[in-house]
Amino acid sequence: MSKKIPMRMCTGCRENKPKKDFIRVVRSPEGEISMDLTGRKPGRGAYICRNAECLKKAIRNKGIERALGVTLSDEIYAQLLSEMPADGE
Repeated sequence: MSKKIPMRMCTGCRENKPKKDFIRVVRSPEGEISMDLTGRKPGRGAYICRNAECLKKAIRNKGIERALGVTLSDEIYAQLLSEMPADGE
């Protein structure tokens, strides 16, 4: 029996892909927003493709804010963009 691959939806492009293809943005129980490259940090998570274009779409459509239930500042978005892998992987 094959193991089921967990699927998630990107908050930018709205595509379903395997969880390992995403970067997770997490809101910790204390309310801090951070990138979760391991996918294991505790807290509420939103998934984003590993490219800056999807992050920009998620910023425009407020997908990350909706998924995490918070309003994000421009500084947080700038930090997320700077932490995004440059080569898309």
